[in-house]
Amino acid sequence: MKKKSYSNGRTTKISNPPKPRIHTVKEQTELLPFLIDTLRHLSRNSVKSILARGQVTVNSEPITAYNYRLEPGYIVSIHPDKVTSSAPLVGMTILYEDEHIIVIQKEHGLLSVSAGQENEITAYRQLMSHVRQSDPGNRIFIVHRLDRDTSGVMLFAKSEQVQQTLQNGWQDIVKERSYVALVDGEVKKQEGTISSWLKESSTLKMYSSPYPNDGQHAVTHYKKLQSNKWFSLLEVHLETGRKNQIRVHMEDLGHPVAGDKKYGSKSKEIGRLGLHARILAFEHPVTGEIMRFETDIPKVFMKPFKTAPSK
Repeated sequence: MKKKSYSNGRTTKISNPPKPRIHTVKEQTELLPFLIDTLRHLSRNSVKSILARGQVTVNSEPITAYNYRLEPGYIVSIHPDKVTSSAPLVGMTILYEDEHIIVIQKEHGLLSVSAGQENEITAYRQLMSHVRQSDPGNRIFIVHRLDRDTSGVMLFAKSEQVQQTLQNGWQDIVKERSYVALVDGEVKKQEGTISSWLKESSTLKMYSSPYPNDGQHAVTHYKKLQSNKWFSLLEVHLETGRKNQIRVHMEDLGHPVAGDKKYGSKSKEIGRLGLHARILAFEHPVTGEIMRFETDIPKVFMKPFKTAPSK
């Protein structure tokens, strides 16, 4: 309860605005039947009125359709007043959301978090606005990051406790973390492993130290999916999750990620960095359920194999 003081010494208590009632969908159904079952103390017409007035959100988006399809895990919030529609998300799509986590697919070019410019659009800033549509006190917490020019699956926490659980147990909680990388040149080996100790230079560029135990140990596994004499498409699995790990290890392999000028690439074929976080599978930090999110390989990654003869 907040207190507001006036100059005459009188103190008036200001009540916090009423919070929405939040419910998690347990089984597949439609919105109106779900609300009627949830709001059993109200008549059918009263429930319809609440829905028609725009007081109901599903996964933080205002919904008025009676037959809107609900899936297990969806969050339905019933608000005391009409909810204004949130701004469309830019450069990202929400793949999953519940009361503990949000999983998104980030497009290349979108920052995960701010790099210092206050007004820059980031995944973090947009998700913060998204969750505050249903409750101004809601927050988003960073779990891991993707480089601006890397696309793919990202996981965010909706509480500090969940964030700490995920970060402290990341190695055990994450069951699969797979990328696809388009790299320069033809990789000869069908599969392989790169292991090194990563350090950061004074110019903030990561590199592999020539000395054992000098830096953070990083292990990257790769498997060739397709190649010609100009490019190779690799499936990449991380055993560790170090900053710029794949980009450094591909440079070490002699086949930098396509478009990665910072780490030695000379190609401009696809007009972006050839790196995509394709799969993320993890144990839910609260329910213990194994969750797996797989996205498509960006179509532009296949372009070099259609415009140049395959080998």
